[in-house]
Amino acid sequence: MWQQIFAFAILAGLVVLFISDRLRYDVVALLGLLASVLCGIVPANRAFTGFGDDAVIILASALVVSRGVAGSGVAEDLVGRASPYMRSVGAQVAVFAGSVGVMSTILKNIGSLAMMMPLALQTARRTGTSPSQLMMPMSFAALIGGIVTLVGTSPNILVSRMRQELLGKPFGMFDFAPVGIVILVAGLAFLTVGWRLLPRRTQGSGGSLFEIDDYTTEVRVPEGSDVAGTTVADFEAHTKGEVQVTAIVRHGFRRYAPRREWMLIEGDILVLEGGANAFKRIVESKALELVPAQDIGDDSSSDPVAAIEAVVGEHSVLVGRSAEQVRMRERYRVNLLAISRRGRRITQRLRRVRFRLGDVVVLQGVRDTMAETLSSLGCLPLAERNLELGRSRPRYTPGLILAAAIGLIVFQVVPVAVAFFGAAIAMVLFGGLALREAYDSIEWPIVVLFAALIPVSEAMRTTGVTGLMADGLSVVAHMLPAWAMVGFVIVTAMAVTPFLNNAATVLVMAPIAAEMAHNLNLQPDGFLMAVAIGAACDFLTPIGHQCNTLVMGPGGYRFGDYWRLGLPLSVLVVVIGTLLIPVVWPLTGS
Repeated sequence: MWQQIFAFAILAGLVVLFISDRLRYDVVALLGLLASVLCGIVPANRAFTGFGDDAVIILASALVVSRGVAGSGVAEDLVGRASPYMRSVGAQVAVFAGSVGVMSTILKNIGSLAMMMPLALQTARRTGTSPSQLMMPMSFAALIGGIVTLVGTSPNILVSRMRQELLGKPFGMFDFAPVGIVILVAGLAFLTVGWRLLPRRTQGSGGSLFEIDDYTTEVRVPEGSDVAGTTVADFEAHTKGEVQVTAIVRHGFRRYAPRREWMLIEGDILVLEGGANAFKRIVESKALELVPAQDIGDDSSSDPVAAIEAVVGEHSVLVGRSAEQVRMRERYRVNLLAISRRGRRITQRLRRVRFRLGDVVVLQGVRDTMAETLSSLGCLPLAERNLELGRSRPRYTPGLILAAAIGLIVFQVVPVAVAFFGAAIAMVLFGGLALREAYDSIEWPIVVLFAALIPVSEAMRTTGVTGLMADGLSVVAHMLPAWAMVGFVIVTAMAVTPFLNNAATVLVMAPIAAEMAHNLNLQPDGFLMAVAIGAACDFLTPIGHQCNTLVMGPGGYRFGDYWRLGLPLSVLVVVIGTLLIPVVWPLTGS
């Protein structure tokens, strides 16, 4: 009795902490594991079994292999050759979304998306297509591509592990394919026409920098400037309302939201928000000067300087830290000129702003070393497409290693975990990745989440908590046909995932769904598949999955834009999944 009370309390606490987003999800998982051990629902000798679980090995190894294949550049070359022939928006969506979707069946979905984003933006600028019409379809294609194979997305790996725990045999590498392929094909077909539901945000001109609205930058009022002696209101009126002064830094003091009657003086540093073209006109008029641009002039180097527009990537060293904290100029010899973040006004000094995934930045540095610098920072170039990130590496070796691993799995020579673990080692040995890159490619927070929540999830089942929750759902289930319950599980997982990490959603929901199937005398496979699909397909918000967050800045999206395309795609996935899962995985019989 007490164990069930403790288990319910821990589960409720985990859900609250995940939803509140005050602590990182890996920290929440570790707290849940510690509480479970202290309460006795997880035996001390079982507390760390998750760190050696096959699911964790598969996840970490697949991330390394995916990074190696992504770094080879073969995929970009193939798509790039077709780029000049993609003149219509529909063709561009079909090629880029299709490429990302297909690659995501085997490679990490956010890695597949990151590979194609610079090329897609280059094509958009050349043809006059709005990036908002390409970025979101590519993100959604990455998500639905991931549900096709075992290693495509983390929910599939966890659901496979759950089946092994319940039935003694995991899902195979391609057990997800019969349903996943149909959803992928139907989803891509929808996206090639559904892009019309998205807003068309106006581009800047001619492939120049500063093409995203609402940048924040810093400028200094130089000596002799015409701006000195004018008020904030006069300055904003002179820019025709395109620029707002969000803060003034004077004599080392920071002032937020300056009043319109404040007088500007020489030496003031203005934190400005507005359109980039307006910034460009102001700087070119020499009435104001970019603060970082002036500072770089102190460098004795005569190498040509370039300004590059880039997006902060998933593995960037900038995420969660400021330019000041990472010592951007001293360590990386690059200046931060501007930053754009959808949904938030920035009033801090730029050097103190903590970067987030998907932030669009303008960096200034030596042109010849910019490629290496962006690679070190973990940023994706959006303006200068001719940059070859990283070092020279084998073009075809990573693909051959991946093909060999899949072959070993298909012919059942070795288990999935062994095949991908071997492929990860081969990727390093044969030069596909440097050892440091291999370690960097592993998402340690999600690995910790997996390892910590696996024993907690087992405890929820062994203490009977999942059984009690399943009993409650079974009351509703008795009023519905079995196939409708599959749809109910998909919808529930979709609804929960934006608030919980998708891996946490599976670890909580999969045991409940399987127990509910047992109560109804139904086979659990279809319900486990429903959990995997629902947890992998979050199309309604920019925060539920990293792919959606990554495209928010480059696509110029607002929070409310996602449901326009995401809602009909969600309905499509639910309908196909509800109808097809019972056919592929019969709910009745032995």
